[in-house]
Amino acid sequence: MSEANISVAVDGIAGRILTLRGQRVMLDSDLAALYGVPTKRLNEQVKRNAERFPADFMFPLDEHEWEALRSQIATLKPGRGQHRKYLPLAFTEHGAIMAATVLNSPRAVEVSIFVVRAFVQLRELLAGHRELAKRLDELEARIERKLSTHDQAIAGILNAIRQLMAPPPAAKKRPIGFITPEEAPGKPRAAKRKS
Repeated sequence: MSEANISVAVDGIAGRILTLRGQRVMLDSDLAALYGVPTKRLNEQVKRNAERFPADFMFPLDEHEWEALRSQIATLKPGRGQHRKYLPLAFTEHGAIMAATVLNSPRAVEVSIFVVRAFVQLRELLAGHRELAKRLDELEARIERKLSTHDQAIAGILNAIRQLMAPPPAAKKRPIGFITPEEAPGKPRAAKRKS
């Protein structure tokens, strides 16, 4: 298979990977379709080999999760017998590989390689997003520090401008003309002598 075909296959599988309960998983129906078997057969093999599927490999969805998924991906088909009787199973990356081994079909083994590549691709993509988020947080913190110092500098400049704009305190006005020290403002005037 060419590199371009592998990329298309991996991208197609990656589109079927969901995040539930904080884990990346594939539903049993999607996994069965990829492995080329009916969902019923996949689930039968999982039940027969229950010891190979601990809780971190596979878990059943609860009613709320299933209702939320049904409304998001519109899985119901019209007609009688088209609806699921049981809640679907969600397989983690390890569970998807284990399902390929219990099915033991050539197609399941072949497709399991693409499933692993899809999970790895998503993991790398998420790691890149985490690194980007970390760098953005660092940049935001650095900008906040700079803005804080700039705010202080701007506040200082505004205070200096306000002080310059304020009128100077009123200076004592000197009277015009000649005044003797006795007549200086603030001193009581001496009574004029009568001659």
